[in-house]
Amino acid sequence: MARSSSGWVAGLTAAALATVGLLAHRAASTVPESLSGRPGASATPAASVVKAPRDRRHPAALPGGSGTGERVVYSVDDDRVWLVGPGGTVENTFRVTPGSVDPAPGTYAVTSRSKTIIGTDGVPVEHVVRFADVRGVVIGFSAAVDQSAQRADTSVKTGGIRESRTDGETMWMFATIGQKVVVIR
Repeated sequence: MARSSSGWVAGLTAAALATVGLLAHRAASTVPESLSGRPGASATPAASVVKAPRDRRHPAALPGGSGTGERVVYSVDDDRVWLVGPGGTVENTFRVTPGSVDPAPGTYAVTSRSKTIIGTDGVPVEHVVRFADVRGVVIGFSAAVDQSAQRADTSVKTGGIRESRTDGETMWMFATIGQKVVVIR
C-alpha cells in the first residue's frame, strides 16, 4: 500500500509542478513591455543617446527628460539617484557608487528584492533592489553592511550600485516590485 501511495504522491507533485510552470509561462507572456526589465523597453531612442539636461547651478536637481510619474532615476554619469514621488516631486536624492557593469539608459522595473545577501564581490549587502540584467550580470541597488566596503571590487563583474545604509533603507521602502526605474546618462 505504501508503494502505491508514494507513486500517487509523485504523480500529483509532477502535475502540480507542470501547472505552476504553465502558469508562470502565461504570466510572463502578459507582462507589459514597460515592466519587462529589458533595457530601453519603453525608452525613446533619444533618451538612450542624449544625456539628460542638467541644472549646473544645482547638481542635485532632477535632470530634465528623466521620465514622468513615480520612479527611481539613476544617472550612470553622475552616480546619483533621485526618488520621485507620484506628483513628480523629488522625495530624496543621494550619491551612489556603481559596480563595474552599468545598465544601458532606458526604462526598467524592479524585478526582485532581498533583505540581505552576499554580493557578487563577496561583500555582505542589505536592502537589495534589482532591476536589470546585462549579459548575465544582475544590476541593482544595495548597501554594504560594513560601510568600509562601500566601493565594489572592480576586478569582479558586478552590477551592485552601492548606497549608504541609510539611503539603502530609503530605497528599500520606496522601490517595491514593479517600481519604475529610469536609467539616464
